[in-house]
Amino acid sequence: MGYRCVRIHPTARIAPNCSIIGTVDIGAEASVFSGAALRGDWGSSISIGARTNVQENCIFHVNATSPLIVGEGVTVGHGAILHGCTVGNNTLIGMGAIVLDDARVGSNCLIGAGSLVTQGTEIPDGTVAFGSPARVRRTLTEDEIATLRKDADEYAQASGEMVEAGLMMWGDSIPADHPTIALAH
Repeated sequence: MGYRCVRIHPTARIAPNCSIIGTVDIGAEASVFSGAALRGDWGSSISIGARTNVQENCIFHVNATSPLIVGEGVTVGHGAILHGCTVGNNTLIGMGAIVLDDARVGSNCLIGAGSLVTQGTEIPDGTVAFGSPARVRRTLTEDEIATLRKDADEYAQASGEMVEAGLMMWGDSIPADHPTIALAH
């Protein structure tokens, strides 16, 4: 298993005090904020889509048979834990939510703060789910789906401003010997 396999798009925005190791791919204009830990080191990989934001203190991990795939334009709220699951495009994972192995959260979804999406659960496209265990409660409106997209756009803009202020780094400016970001050689 390799630890120095991280690939980060040049336009991604990365906090200097996050931890990213193993087989991890981060897309264009995606952002990883302070204290987040992404570990693609247990025989599987992590893929983060373009314009997705991984907020402070999130934990991403995998197991040997369950990769972690996060689509484009996803907002992963502060302190959320994603483990070996799949999240579709333009979805919000609320603060402190947990999504476990082999769960599939669709596109244009909202997972409520503090919710637990148990192993193997399927959350269909365009729905709101919350609780422990998380259950689908209703369908999102078109306005709510547009708000999810707007929120992801605002995080992309804010993270770009943070790079310009010296608080985050562009993907192509991370030092090769960074102590907690294990870039591919």
